[in-house]
Amino acid sequence: MEVYLLAGMMMVAAALVIYAFLPKPTDNEDVIKRRMTGRSAQSSVAAIRKEAKESVAKKMLDTVAPMAVRPAQMHSSEEMSKLRMKLANAGIRGEGVVTTFLASKTMLAILLGIAGLLYSWGKGADIINGAGYTLLGAGVGFLAPNIWLSMAISKRSNLIRNGLPDTLDLLVISVESGLGLDAALQRVGDEMSNVHPAVSEEMQMVTVESQMGVPRSEALANFAARSGVEEARSLVGVVNQAERFGTSIATALRRQSEALRIKRRQAAEEKAQKTTVKLMLPLIMFIFPAILVVLAGPAGLRMYAMFTSGAL
Repeated sequence: MEVYLLAGMMMVAAALVIYAFLPKPTDNEDVIKRRMTGRSAQSSVAAIRKEAKESVAKKMLDTVAPMAVRPAQMHSSEEMSKLRMKLANAGIRGEGVVTTFLASKTMLAILLGIAGLLYSWGKGADIINGAGYTLLGAGVGFLAPNIWLSMAISKRSNLIRNGLPDTLDLLVISVESGLGLDAALQRVGDEMSNVHPAVSEEMQMVTVESQMGVPRSEALANFAARSGVEEARSLVGVVNQAERFGTSIATALRRQSEALRIKRRQAAEEKAQKTTVKLMLPLIMFIFPAILVVLAGPAGLRMYAMFTSGAL
């Protein structure tokens, strides 16, 4: 009981600390009221509270993150670049995302290792089993962020893959209506924000990079690298070839949209064909035994009764 009470107190303390740094619902209302009344940001209590929280959180992150990153620190810049690209594929971008991700691995390993130690202590296990529980918890905590990152990348890739055909249709309509490719990308990024937010975000980033002076081909190549989807790479190749050889971009985009729709339909048909194979396991394990009991049960009971009575 003492071990469980200590673990509960630690969880409550951690929850209170996290809650203290979360923004309150009244903060947004204070900001709206301040803007409507024309008051300055310095006179807003919500703004002062928000700045205080951000400064305290930043100081804690700057102090704790370097120490927590050291156990999970990668040894080469190439590995750091790959991790940064994986985070970008998951839609996580920012200045300190790599540091935060590596620190989360160390912190989760420590917390789950402590949880395993407390569990073994409360269970009354010996030293070997206690060390096993501790190492198991630490290993799970260290690998959990990687598993979560892989799931996030897969989810976002599917969202982009499913949203590209609709985005290309709208892009074709924008180009055929007289807009340039840059203006069409900006318009599509604004219009698709509610339907396909992942594709809209990438299109907006392409527009921002183009406005900052990055060549369009390079901005599109960055989009393909960030998305991590093969369909995006083929789209970038088609656009670059159309610009290089002077062909119609609208026609190329329409052909690419049709190809993506056919590919998406074929993927759906493939999944539908796999359902029959996937249903075999639950049928064999759960449904067939029940059918066997219903059909053969009465006959088996009758044969058993006849055998015990000596009729056989």
